[in-house]
Amino acid sequence: MRIDITIEGKTLPVNLEDNDATRTLVAALQQQPITYEADDYGGFEKVGGLGRSLPTSDQQITTVAGDVILYNGNQIVLFYGSNSWRYTRLGRIEYQSLDELKSFLRAGQGRISVTLSIAETAGVKTTTSVGHDGKIYALNGTEQKHEPAKGLYIKNGKKYIR
Repeated sequence: MRIDITIEGKTLPVNLEDNDATRTLVAALQQQPITYEADDYGGFEKVGGLGRSLPTSDQQITTVAGDVILYNGNQIVLFYGSNSWRYTRLGRIEYQSLDELKSFLRAGQGRISVTLSIAETAGVKTTTSVGHDGKIYALNGTEQKHEPAKGLYIKNGKKYIR
């Protein structure tokens, strides 16, 4: 499962754990996105009240940067550092570098507005029959004029992995 987290118009994906808390959160997000305010705490996290409670399954955890954690059943903690405590792990933000994550979370810069939403997924929505003409097509349906780079394509109506 995946959701998106948006802060000041920038969005990063969050890969979710499979637990009761994330299933409850996703069900709520299917109704509408959730926006809440979060503040720096302890020089290693942003924390904010979710405005609702989620089921907990707390365990002793040592967090790392990028962890998304449920605290006290109703607060979301976004880590840009590390801490050890009893938490329910919700997931992990996908990011390229610690500097990118800290910039995204506006680490040390005070209050931010955080929006959680269902992740937009890319994919083929419709297909049409592709002839057995030896042509290679990208998944978006465009014909590849040259031998493609690594990836997944369609050739002669079947998947073609390069």
